[in-house]
Amino acid sequence: MSKELKLLLISFILSLPFWYGINLFQGNLEKFFYAQITQPFEEITSVQIPEKTQKPNLDLEAKSALSFKINKSGREKVLFRKDTQNILPIASLTKLMTAVIVIEDPKNYDFKKEIIISKEAADQEDVPEVPSLKPGERISVEKLLGLMLIHSSNDAAFALAEIIGIGNFVEKMNQKANILELKNTHFLNPTGLDPEGLHYNPETLIFFNYSTVEDLSKLAKYALTEFPLIYEISTSPPYYQIKNGFSNLSLKQNINIIGGKTGYTDEAGGCMILVLEEDENYFINIILGTESASARIIEMQKLIDWLNI
Repeated sequence: MSKELKLLLISFILSLPFWYGINLFQGNLEKFFYAQITQPFEEITSVQIPEKTQKPNLDLEAKSALSFKINKSGREKVLFRKDTQNILPIASLTKLMTAVIVIEDPKNYDFKKEIIISKEAADQEDVPEVPSLKPGERISVEKLLGLMLIHSSNDAAFALAEIIGIGNFVEKMNQKANILELKNTHFLNPTGLDPEGLHYNPETLIFFNYSTVEDLSKLAKYALTEFPLIYEISTSPPYYQIKNGFSNLSLKQNINIIGGKTGYTDEAGGCMILVLEEDENYFINIILGTESASARIIEMQKLIDWLNI
């Protein structure tokens, strides 16, 4: 064996412990880094992510209800719904459409024009708190509109419709309902009064002014965008809805009541449309079929509290 070969063999033998140490160190180092990398993930998988809290169910004592928000860009979001396709009598919510027909026809409804109240108009049924009109009394279109929207005067609604004829006026109401695609809405009169001696059921539906909260939401939105004067009149201080409407509601200081309409008959129960504004966002809230006129306020308050607006 040559001298060079002996030296190479000796060097190899002497280096074995070194390489073994290197491999052992590398293995331990890999285990260390693997432990450092995997430990956080193991910790993450053990963390319990809390479930998103949900609002409690709202037990609204009304036959039908709908609430939705319209943001600054016009995008809509439904916040609450209950039986939105339920077709029901709408009582004086009818007068929202009556106001639309009047305001969009300035030719026949010059606000300063005075008309003579007929006996039939004066004989329309009203609750005692509502100012009664007298046959032969002269009164302006503007004042009639205010009496109808603020006090829900059936006398005033009927008198306004008489200007172009009751039949013609009601036809225009239904034509407008078709244009707005209110597919489950029909009007028989401009007041919302129920027919005498009839109880509401699916077979007598055609004898009532009827709609759904979904259709009414379209009408309420149309009035808001096209004829905001309707809501301005309905909230004219100090008289707006004092006896039967929004003034009894408790709202946060930063919430504005834009307007709305109330209604009640024995067959329709308590009804309300209420439009609110917060931070330039609109909230349209509709309730149909509460057990009484006072109950509509209670149920609307429950809805507003639940929405937390």
